Amino acid sequence: MTRPWHWHGSWLPEPDCRHWQTLLSERLLWQQPVVRVYGREHPVPRLTLYLADPELAYRYSGVVHRGEGWPDWFRPLLERVRAAADTPFNGCLLNLYRHGNDRMGWHADDEPEIDADQAIASLSIGASRTFQFRHRQTRERHDLELGDGDLLVMAPGCQQAWLHAVPVRKKVTTTRINLTFRVFRPPADLNPATATRSAGATTATAA
Repeated sequence: MTRPWHWHGSWLPEPDCRHWQTLLSERLLWQQPVVRVYGREHPVPRLTLYLADPELAYRYSGVVHRGEGWPDWFRPLLERVRAAADTPFNGCLLNLYRHGNDRMGWHADDEPEIDADQAIASLSIGASRTFQFRHRQTRERHDLELGDGDLLVMAPGCQQAWLHAVPVRKKVTTTRINLTFRVFRPPADLNPATATRSAGATTATAA
């Protein structure tokens, strides 16, 4: 079976990884959304935020996030990933895995806001973590060890055929930042009462 993804090992050199890891850790206001499951509230097991073109919207972890534009210091990385994947990404979901207990369950990036005709690029910075693929129909499995600076490009159609996950790895004690670049469609009508402005474009220190 053809695998609809391409793994670029060490795509981002180590000095660049440390540069971006420092900026992302210090200049972004990370959030920990709370989701309601069977009537009980649970904090999402990782930190997250959303960067995107102004007013793009994305429903994620039970909350509607809206883009507020890109910090100037982030744009060089955005343009670099756009060029590598030859894709006009206009939004990025960032996840900060603080340690091996932080995780991501089985899912696909197939929400209606995401343009299914475009590739999705996932950049890993920091600790190596297992990234799992599982085919929806055949249950075929593939485990990738995504390391510092690895870029995974998932082709159009991947999300419709495959699920993916980041499982718990208790021996991992250091952080990993994952940046998933996507092309989002124009926003649908959203209920202002449930929408939240993304804090992603706000810096914790001066840019």
